[in-house]
Amino acid sequence: MNIAVYRASLSALAIAAASPAFAQSNPDLATTDEAGDTIVVTASRSGEGARVDQLGSSVTVLDARTIENRQTRVLSDVLRDVPGVAVSRLGVIGGQTQLRIRGTEGNHVLTLIDGIEVSDPFNGEYDFGTLIASPAARIEVLRGQQSSLYGSDAIGGVVHYITLTGAEAPGISARAEGGSFETFSGDVRVAGVAGDLDYAVSGAYLHTGGSPTARFGTRDIGSDNVGVSGKLIWSPSESFRLTGVARYGYTDADFNNSEFDGTSPLYGMIVDSPGAYYTSQSFHGLLRAEFTALDGRWTNALTGQVTDTVRKSYSAFGRDGGSEGRRYKGSFESSLRFGTDTVVHRLTAAVDVEREEFRNTTPSPFVFQGKRDTDNIGFVGQYELLAGDAFALGASVRHDENDRFDDATTFRIQSSYKLPTGTRIRGAYGTGVKNPGYYELYGYSDGVFIGNPDLRPEKSKGWEAGIEQTIGDNQATIGATYFDNKLKGEIYTTYPAPDFIATPANRTTTSKQRGVEVFASARPIPQIELDLAYTWLKARENGAVEVRRPKHVASFNATIFSKDERFSTTLTLRYNGRQTDVAFLDPIFFAPTTVSLKEYVLVNLNANYKLTDAISVFARVENLANEDYEEVFSYRTQGRAAYGGVRVSF
Repeated sequence: MNIAVYRASLSALAIAAASPAFAQSNPDLATTDEAGDTIVVTASRSGEGARVDQLGSSVTVLDARTIENRQTRVLSDVLRDVPGVAVSRLGVIGGQTQLRIRGTEGNHVLTLIDGIEVSDPFNGEYDFGTLIASPAARIEVLRGQQSSLYGSDAIGGVVHYITLTGAEAPGISARAEGGSFETFSGDVRVAGVAGDLDYAVSGAYLHTGGSPTARFGTRDIGSDNVGVSGKLIWSPSESFRLTGVARYGYTDADFNNSEFDGTSPLYGMIVDSPGAYYTSQSFHGLLRAEFTALDGRWTNALTGQVTDTVRKSYSAFGRDGGSEGRRYKGSFESSLRFGTDTVVHRLTAAVDVEREEFRNTTPSPFVFQGKRDTDNIGFVGQYELLAGDAFALGASVRHDENDRFDDATTFRIQSSYKLPTGTRIRGAYGTGVKNPGYYELYGYSDGVFIGNPDLRPEKSKGWEAGIEQTIGDNQATIGATYFDNKLKGEIYTTYPAPDFIATPANRTTTSKQRGVEVFASARPIPQIELDLAYTWLKARENGAVEVRRPKHVASFNATIFSKDERFSTTLTLRYNGRQTDVAFLDPIFFAPTTVSLKEYVLVNLNANYKLTDAISVFARVENLANEDYEEVFSYRTQGRAAYGGVRVSF
């Protein structure tokens, strides 16, 4: 059993118990080029955007229009529509939410928000349960090993959440809605351009009274979530630009614990835990200075960023857990573009200097509460070639020097070729690395878990091959990708005698993930928009099926517009196939038992109507069929819910 899953179980006890773009860099590039082609900014370190149809790697872009059409309020919900992605949430909004890409673990996914690495340094991954969707944003999901660009964490891929600039989405907007489970949410955004300054400031709030999460419980698990962000871009000349980003998040959420009374028939299951709740507070900041020369062909950028995350958990008797994690990161990137009008070369070099600090603040005499830190320096080299609109080639290599773990060198190569028939073939091969997290190294829970400071980094390698076909004048696109990955030194949970206390260790065997991703998107007429995604996955850990990774995942979205586009309605179907999970049901030995979670289909239906150009009313029903299902063992989820509200924009 992988330690990330075990940590999710303990979290239920402590919490509930390529081609071009940029990365840490430029969070203000346009989403499309002059020809209207979709641009991504996560596939390289050059500081320039890349067309999706020229990338060898698999990438999915969810634009602001898509997010709004599906009336997304919690970002993880719309990520269920991305091929290769599996989402699991502990019950309801505010519960820990993990994202797995291509069968990897939640801590194998690097998450960026406006170019900032936002994972909690203590927990080793980002909790998507705390992220409210912005009214004007886009998401890029880059799949496959990306450690050659980003270092540790990017084994499964990269998720980049980008808020739109004032030039991309100017004006003032506000939304308010309410509905089932005593839910209220709202957001406001002010954005625009004033002379040399581009500005965008937004805030969002979501409150829910919640519903029971214990399978046999009655306690409603509610939460309050706040998100505030700002982005300023100062461009005093064509050759210089200064970008500042700041983001604050706060979550106050109830949770339920597992039952550990050995005489209870519910031992190991989630039970009502009155008085149990947690708070999570985070701040993320970025400052980037960019200078271009040689008519824009030579770009140099200096970026500094910080992440600060504080979590505290409480029981009916007071505070019983907590952690602090901080990350300070500085990057320098230099990219030179040269060649002809038809053949373009780009060389990029980058240096990342990073320090992570972590501290366990659990009030216990058995827990080390001092501060620990890890320093890392990464050197990146990247080459990109574009030959007209047909051929693209990319290669990248990175060397990381770490003061706690062995130094690591990773690489990736990728290529794409488009035939005159509208058929595109592409492929990529890469390697990745994931350093152990602080909890895996030094975590402690009396009589239940103890960390292992001798853990080694996990190492991954894999390849993918894909084909896409454009039909008509971009009226439809269909595509399929096969991927095959291998993970060595996987961190899992073992129970050594004589105490049988859980502790992490590195496997000596190889874990394997392979599968097929299929997508189709079409707009046969202006009034209809269709999107489909499907993933078949086979993930094996030491010969056994990996948990919380369904073999089949699919989604279908259909949006219908009126001719004047004042009215629209969207039907969303999300299928999650049967999957396994772990349960700790043995009151004598705290050892895992494999359990099976049934398949389920979620049906959402929404509608939106523009009363005027400035005022819209909307409504939606989630889980229309009132499906009874669990994403994590013994965690109940919400039934049918209805919401409605109004949006004003001018």
